[in-house]
Amino acid sequence: MRRITGQAKDETLIELQHTTESQTGDENSGNGINSLSDRTTLPGHTESDKLQPNRDTVFFKDGKRRIDFVLSYVDDKDGEKKQERRREFEANLEKAGLELELDDKTDSKDQKTYFLKIHAPWDVLATYADVLKIKVPFKESDIPHGQDVPLEWLSHPFRLPQDIMRPQPDYFTHPFDKSKTNFFLINDKDTFFPPSTRNRIVFYILARCPYYKEGRKDKCKTGIKRLLSNGTYTAAFPLHDCRYWKKGKNVKCESERFNLYKNWASFLCFYKEQPLNLIRKYYGEKIGIYFAWLGFYTEMLFFAAVMGVICFTYGVLSYEDNISSKEICDANIGGSIVMCPLCDKKCPFWKLNSTCLSSWQSHLFDNEGTVFFAIFMGIWVTLFLEFWKRRQARLEYEWDLVDFEEEQQQLQTRPEFEFTCTNRRLNKITKEMEPYLPASSKCARFCFSSATVIFWIALIVTCIIGVIAYRLAVYAAFASIISDPVKEIQLVGRFITPQLATSVTASCINFVIIMILNVLYERVAIWITDMEIPKTHLEYENRLTMKMFMFQFVNYYSSCFYMAFFKGKFVGYPGDYSYMFGKWSRLRNEECDPGGCLIELTTQLVIVMAGKQLWGNIQEALLPLIRNWWSSRRARRNPENHYSRCEQDHVLLNFSQLGLFYEYLEMVIQFGFITLFVASFPLAPLLALFNNILEIRVDAWKFTTQFKRPVASKARNIGAWQEILNAVAILSVVTNAFIMAFTSDMIPRMVYLYAYNEESSMMGYVNNSLSIYDISLIDKDNMPEDNDSWRDYVNTTCRYRDYRYPPGHQREYTHTMQFWHILAAKMAFIIIMEHVVFVVKFFVAWMIPDIPSDVKARIKRERYLIQEYLHNYEVERLKIQMSASFITEPETEMSSTPDKHEMLSECL
Repeated sequence: MRRITGQAKDETLIELQHTTESQTGDENSGNGINSLSDRTTLPGHTESDKLQPNRDTVFFKDGKRRIDFVLSYVDDKDGEKKQERRREFEANLEKAGLELELDDKTDSKDQKTYFLKIHAPWDVLATYADVLKIKVPFKESDIPHGQDVPLEWLSHPFRLPQDIMRPQPDYFTHPFDKSKTNFFLINDKDTFFPPSTRNRIVFYILARCPYYKEGRKDKCKTGIKRLLSNGTYTAAFPLHDCRYWKKGKNVKCESERFNLYKNWASFLCFYKEQPLNLIRKYYGEKIGIYFAWLGFYTEMLFFAAVMGVICFTYGVLSYEDNISSKEICDANIGGSIVMCPLCDKKCPFWKLNSTCLSSWQSHLFDNEGTVFFAIFMGIWVTLFLEFWKRRQARLEYEWDLVDFEEEQQQLQTRPEFEFTCTNRRLNKITKEMEPYLPASSKCARFCFSSATVIFWIALIVTCIIGVIAYRLAVYAAFASIISDPVKEIQLVGRFITPQLATSVTASCINFVIIMILNVLYERVAIWITDMEIPKTHLEYENRLTMKMFMFQFVNYYSSCFYMAFFKGKFVGYPGDYSYMFGKWSRLRNEECDPGGCLIELTTQLVIVMAGKQLWGNIQEALLPLIRNWWSSRRARRNPENHYSRCEQDHVLLNFSQLGLFYEYLEMVIQFGFITLFVASFPLAPLLALFNNILEIRVDAWKFTTQFKRPVASKARNIGAWQEILNAVAILSVVTNAFIMAFTSDMIPRMVYLYAYNEESSMMGYVNNSLSIYDISLIDKDNMPEDNDSWRDYVNTTCRYRDYRYPPGHQREYTHTMQFWHILAAKMAFIIIMEHVVFVVKFFVAWMIPDIPSDVKARIKRERYLIQEYLHNYEVERLKIQMSASFITEPETEMSSTPDKHEMLSECL
């Protein structure tokens, strides 16, 4: 194989080039190519510039061979060792059949970077396409793509041009077989394999190519990843096909990047569909399936957002019918009710009407419509998952992924596993020796990994307990700072209650802790997953996914679980308060407002969810936008013949193997927010919808403008995320049922309305929901320090939120019968709601088949055609072979074999 080099000043490199050329001189001369003549045209660039004036190209200097991959490196202090590694590695690449071309550092703009361009000829592509079982077309599809839909013209504004949506015709495909090339539709060998398939094949070779000398078996010295980690090469990437804002001038260039930027990454296209087939063709199936899932999820969010807005609108319209809030705000009712102190020493007695504003706010989210919305979301999440299975099944067929799972398990063994595991054993299926990890080592690694995960989850719980302790401690401080609005009305005091101030500040602190722990645990999770040495890429991603999601689940949702299910549930009563760490700590458990804890759960959810989305969008969009503006400003000033395609892509960001992992994780965490706690905030799906519309275009913009072109890889589905979504969907039914029963104040209101009020009215509910306590029985440690401040307007009793008998009753301060009725109603509501939603969920899942009937028919049709075409192909090939053998045989022998020939053909 030849390697064309530019002007090189380094003597060692010249010697290496001379050695390589002398070794391959015979082969080059056999091909009619003179390496020396190619090289001598480069120093002045005169002849090269005539042939190739435009350096913004994806082809070798001959303008014919496509650049399938690029390796870059610079000379540094440790140059001799790295040169030796590069020499061996590149020699082995040439032995593998790849063709190399070197751009000297004097040709690059920074005068430091060498670019080694790699081309895979047809023989290499055909060989590895056979090994990897890559599906290629053998017949154009004869099945109509779609049917006419009534009122289809309504969707025209949201459609993209047909050449963008379907960049190539539909074909029936079959795994490539190098021995049967005539069976496939090969019109042009140079374009038969698309660039995404070509770079996938080349990367497969690079990941397994050794860089040790012949005769030395140092298995750890293998693969481009190791060479990148030790600095031998600085980058390895396939090229984009053109600039994103301008089409390529070469007619052979597809300019797919430009089409993606114009029709997909532009923010003006936010309302249009995504060109999923073009995304798959350019970036590969794994990235395509992510954007397909994200787009489908966003479409389904539209229906949830509409129902959430309707629920919220109902709360606004029924604002004036909220009798409970009117009673709280009434000076004669709420203004005459004196409440017991909410904390020891610092908190005064307070009037109920000081919570007027928060009671109105609670009604916006805690009303009868919220129950129906919670039930709707339980059914919505089932429809989303079931319809996604159907959409995914259709994509599996259209993108040739139906039979990919087994191939993926067998062929995508991680190079790290092969190099680290020195033990070998016989594979019972292939009868070949393969590396394996002993059970003792696997068990030890698993135990250490589990202990690390448990430690970090315990650390998160500790931080949450710290935030709760902060809430308890700082509440008293806010209570003493914010004046009592009854005695001295202030603007701040009327709108910011101690509960609200505590909730907001604690939520902000919790959000900061969440973001810090995310950064730390991310590195730990990757480290312990690497230590486990998973065998396949799929196994690696699944293990990392489970670790990261378990951590993120506890990290993001634990504070919401506390607000929903623990705050205000273990308070006690004025004569027997409960304390977080015992009475000595003086940290009395928090109480809820008379209107319930739902508004505080809403506040927590809004701050954490909105804060996460805002911070994520700043990281993903704003900072790269500034960087992109500056880099594109410089790039546009440079003419195309001055700034090569390799250099332009080299300065872009690397897209890591786990790049999609973080995108999925972000969306699944959001999915948890809008399902697990949606009963407390019906507008959560609307926020998620707006965020996702922006997220799709931001991610598209990053892929087309900010990242190097990622190596194409296949994925049949969204992997372990599917099971996580199913688990979250089931858990969401339980959490929303408990939120409506125990966090919301709906069940106590319904019990009062239908069982304890003869007029079937909510009049008197506030007074009914508050118990009475004798102030003289309150322990002096629980009394306010300023005793004189409350004597002006307090008589002998105060009120607290509970259902207990009043003083003087023979069962004073024990729970009333109404308490047990409400508890029974809550448990009945949970059971009924869960069973109704689960029955509907499973019925819907049973009614909707995972694979559409037309997709099943297409799969059967394709398998039938494959068998038929292969049969006919083998028959024709055998006829040709036998006819050729008859021609060469003597006349006497030919006359004796017609019967045999006819019999064989008949059997075939």
